[in-house]
Amino acid sequence: MDYAYLESLRRKHPTWRLLLADHAPLVISFLHQCYIVPNVRSLPEQDVAMRLEDTLFQLRERMGDDTFPKPALDYLTDWAGDDRGWLRKYFPANSDEPHYDLTPATERAIQWLAGLEQQAFIGAESRLKLVFDLLHQIIQGSETDPEARIQDLERRRNDIDAEIDEIRAGRMPFMDDTQLRERFLQMEATARGLLGDFRQVEQNFRDLDRQVRERITTWEGSKGEVLEDVLGERDAITASDQGRSFRAFWDFLMSPAQQEELSELLERIFGLEPVTELEPDQRLQRIHYDWLTAGEATQRTVARLSEQLRRYLDDKAWLEDRRIMTLIREVEQHALALRETTPKVTMAIDEPAPRVDLAMERRLFSPPVKSNIQSHDLVEGEETIATDALFEQAHVDRERLRGHIRHALQLRDQITLGDLVASHPLEQGLAELVTYISLATESPGAAAVNDSREQTVAWTDGRGVRRRARLPLVIFTR
Repeated sequence: MDYAYLESLRRKHPTWRLLLADHAPLVISFLHQCYIVPNVRSLPEQDVAMRLEDTLFQLRERMGDDTFPKPALDYLTDWAGDDRGWLRKYFPANSDEPHYDLTPATERAIQWLAGLEQQAFIGAESRLKLVFDLLHQIIQGSETDPEARIQDLERRRNDIDAEIDEIRAGRMPFMDDTQLRERFLQMEATARGLLGDFRQVEQNFRDLDRQVRERITTWEGSKGEVLEDVLGERDAITASDQGRSFRAFWDFLMSPAQQEELSELLERIFGLEPVTELEPDQRLQRIHYDWLTAGEATQRTVARLSEQLRRYLDDKAWLEDRRIMTLIREVEQHALALRETTPKVTMAIDEPAPRVDLAMERRLFSPPVKSNIQSHDLVEGEETIATDALFEQAHVDRERLRGHIRHALQLRDQITLGDLVASHPLEQGLAELVTYISLATESPGAAAVNDSREQTVAWTDGRGVRRRARLPLVIFTR
């Protein structure tokens, strides 16, 4: 707490800047009535702007039209800017309208100002009992001697038995009205303060998420090094006292039995006459649902951090095209460098108009080049061989067979080679059947060959002879 540190804190910390702001009474009073009093987590921009416009209208009528001349949206934009940081502006999932939420710095300023008021009732007894209960819990939770723990449990059991005997004898102690009101006010302050704890935990993870994005943008080393660094910081937050306490609180709150018990206890307490005389806010009966909403927002922030790491791991373009990733990083680095200023954006284009290649302008078929084979050293042979095979060769149209397959799969998801031959008989016999098998092996994703099963394919050749062939089961799929 030396002079240099406090001077830096006065110039940079949002809480101190809010207390020194010219319009601090407007900012703090409006945010207190808009968020703290109704115990609201976040609000859409239109709702906040409408409420602020009503507040400004009332102040202008009382203090003059020149008191707060700007529109409500301009004030909200100023309060959410990086130079102030009193509100957080963000877009929730599946929403095009921005929302506003208090920052932890603003909530600390409001709580500090609220503590300056002279309290009409200070619960000393309940706080003293709370101190004793906490001390007992610390001692019991840190005791390593089993006998000492057993003795303490036996003492507590004896106290409970004695209290049961007193009640059975007709001597049942009750809290007076003062004690009931004292404990209710302490419960109310603690319950409302939990939302501030949620905001601080969420802000910690949000800061970590922003640091991760900036580090990935400027990182030039291996992925393993940046992941080790990032995951180490995340583990440090989750393993901290605040992180462990939040995780334990969240597990406790997510229990359906605990939620039901909280609802029942709040309903019974609000029915007590001393509590009713305090005219408490009825929305406090649903405070545990507000905790759930705030906790879900914190969990979504953690999920976004995990998603950012997953995207970084799945970014194959970082290895496949280093030049593109280098250009993107340069743009991101320039954006980070110019984050606080308004840059003059210029851009050069290679051509004034895009080049369009229509699909119908492409050639659909290119005839193959016929080879001209010549042999100058011809030697007359003396052997006599059968030349019938040279003239009996047949050409199988593969595109026609592919058309048969596509036509058959229009009405079903798959078809066997036997069914396909039955619907489209073989015209060229065994050569056409071999071509079908060749098409099946060329495209494994569109066909499957099961060697463990056989099928029989029959056809009639050109001379009217019935032919049959046994081959592995071939299935064509869509």
